[in-house]
Amino acid sequence: MTVKEVLRAHNADQGNASAETQGEDGRAPSAAPAATVAAGRASQELGIRRAEFELAVHLGLIAVVGAPGGGRPRVHEEEVARLRERPDFPDALVERVRTVGTAQGAALLDIAPARFTRLARAGCVSPVTFYLNRYRAVVWLYLADELAAFAAREPELLAGRTPPGMRVMLESGADWRARNWRSQRIDRLLDRTTDPWARTAVQASALDLVQLAEVVDDPYERAYLVRVRPEPVFGRPGSMAAREAMAELMLADDPDEILWRRVNLTLELDAARERRPAPRPGDDGRARTTAPAPTGSRPRAVRQASAVESTAPPAGTGAPRPATVGRTTGKGLLARLGWRGRGAG
Repeated sequence: MTVKEVLRAHNADQGNASAETQGEDGRAPSAAPAATVAAGRASQELGIRRAEFELAVHLGLIAVVGAPGGGRPRVHEEEVARLRERPDFPDALVERVRTVGTAQGAALLDIAPARFTRLARAGCVSPVTFYLNRYRAVVWLYLADELAAFAAREPELLAGRTPPGMRVMLESGADWRARNWRSQRIDRLLDRTTDPWARTAVQASALDLVQLAEVVDDPYERAYLVRVRPEPVFGRPGSMAAREAMAELMLADDPDEILWRRVNLTLELDAARERRPAPRPGDDGRARTTAPAPTGSRPRAVRQASAVESTAPPAGTGAPRPATVGRTTGKGLLARLGWRGRGAG
């Protein structure tokens, strides 16, 4: 075969390959969408129970994608493969989602259950989820990994006398378990969305209807927040009693916490209004979009203080010192919040 014949054959092969990769309209077809599997199938392939899978999604350990048409979220096959290829699979994943109750947590820390309960009420350890027992009482569950980290970080709180500051706090009836659970839940929901109105709805979920109406005075905006509020992708309580318990636990119930949530809601609401207004009647249920401001950035939500951050313990208590927490000051903001302060008549 001559050189010219070789070149002609090569060009013909190239042309055939090009034709095979183009559609009938002469354009290359778009890449096929990545394959996904249902949550049940993904949990089986990962060797974990469904409850462990749902907790892993909640913690951000497993990425999920929305199903077409608004169905239940699914998992990319690449995500399953990524987790299965880890050298410590599946033991590390199982350990990161292992939860324990009070008795098991106390045994893990080698302390009495009563002391574990005091540490949890004081906010030293935070629950990650809960269930209702047969008496419809809330039973808090904790991540075993977080308990082990706490024991390594604060060994002095596991033995000896309870620090005076913590003892005074507990004697006053303080119980930070629900508050810390709310704070972590809100933070994780915020991590899963960048939509300004969805973020506002997450902050609004911690306030009752009266508090919400005082901050968001537009009824159309309040209705929109209900529609766009993100829900946990999995793990919704099924029974009526569980739903009622969830609704009650989600609401801030301390004046300080309520003020934090009102501040955060105000910041997110201002950012959402700058990006686009909430839909009004006649908008076909869609918000009118406006270009974001060319300068500046969206105000960051004020992080919810934990128990040890909100109250500076007296010296020598053994409790951690409070971390620096972002604050929003100014009479204008407080006036918008409608906040008169603790003890105001």
